[in-house]
Amino acid sequence: MLLGKYDDFLGPMATDLSLSLDAAVNIRAPRFDNVVHNGMRNANPVSHVAEAIHQQVYQHVASGRIALTIGGDHSIAIGSVAGSAHAVKRTLNMDVGVVWVDAHADIRMPGNLSIGNLNRMQLAWLSGLVTEKIGFKPFHWLDKEHRISLKKLVYVGLRHASKNERKTLSDEGVKVFSVKDVGSYGMTKVMEMALDWIGADTPIHLSFDVHALDPMWAPNTADPVPNGLSLHDSKLLAQLISESGNLVALDMVEINNRAGSSKCHGHTVRSAQSIIRCALGKKAS
Repeated sequence: MLLGKYDDFLGPMATDLSLSLDAAVNIRAPRFDNVVHNGMRNANPVSHVAEAIHQQVYQHVASGRIALTIGGDHSIAIGSVAGSAHAVKRTLNMDVGVVWVDAHADIRMPGNLSIGNLNRMQLAWLSGLVTEKIGFKPFHWLDKEHRISLKKLVYVGLRHASKNERKTLSDEGVKVFSVKDVGSYGMTKVMEMALDWIGADTPIHLSFDVHALDPMWAPNTADPVPNGLSLHDSKLLAQLISESGNLVALDMVEINNRAGSSKCHGHTVRSAQSIIRCALGKKAS
């Protein structure tokens, strides 16, 4: 497993689940330069971190281990998902399936970012929607081997997308399950449909942003979005992916104890821990 951050709270979980932590790597970001490239702030340092994460995740997934990346900003998934996509292509000649659990769509294009934050356009990079003409330079290391297929992408918990993002998702035929869909169908049925869409034998990268959770379960994050997933549904989602036997990589991101009330410190971490446990084999309760 790859421990990008907060490795101290993963040790007890590994013991509880009788898992072996094969390697721990703490990847630190370089100093942010605030340079704007085609409307994107800090593209160069973000690319530097993403490339380093890609290399670590690639090595672990290619070796048959589950890569667990803890953050931090969801832009780190540019690296982690690129790493699992690269490994699955190299070892199995397949596209990795991605279950993107987040309140946000994260598929904006350069020029459509109101404040230039890269953590709203990860999937535009990873899917190849961003071309060299519209700002590929900072992520020069990303090529076809690192790309995902939008036909193998499923959103769960989505409830905040721009007009342009909604058009992209519709035009590209991306499968989306909103919080309302989870309420209507139940998480078990939603995940049955999601896994069927991805394909029974497809390796899966689960990228879980705590923004997907209702703020009562994840108050310590920089951009909480009301009316989110329950903790139980989130744990059930993780459990069902685990039971598929296809999980190759997991992100848990946007944990930020500096955000939110100090009275809530620990709530978000505990929620994240419980979801990780379920992704790694524990039953949801």
